[in-house]
Amino acid sequence: MSEFDTHIPTAFDPFAEANAEDSGAGTKEYVHVRVQQRNGRKSLTTVQGLKKEYSYSKILKDLKKEFCCNGTVVQDPELGQVIQLQGDQRKNVSTFLVQAGIVKKEHIKIHGF
Repeated sequence: MSEFDTHIPTAFDPFAEANAEDSGAGTKEYVHVRVQQRNGRKSLTTVQGLKKEYSYSKILKDLKKEFCCNGTVVQDPELGQVIQLQGDQRKNVSTFLVQAGIVKKEHIKIHGF
């Protein structure tokens, strides 16, 4: 009977590697670009997760000039500062952030629809 006790495999955790890599800081390194439907055909693009060392107002100013849309920086209690832009600007914002050297392409997550 002791022969069987020694060869019992332990429980396999398929998420052990993912949890070890994230260690709670995995969500902070991604920049999330989302689109929210307002009413009718109107939509809103939000950019969240940029590093705090960047000036959000300067990034917003360049985004507004580049894409000819209006926008604002909103202070959220849970998410911190979030950039909001009018219209569906997901692809435009992601290419802008990569070309400006603010974020690497693999650290951008695009959500919506």
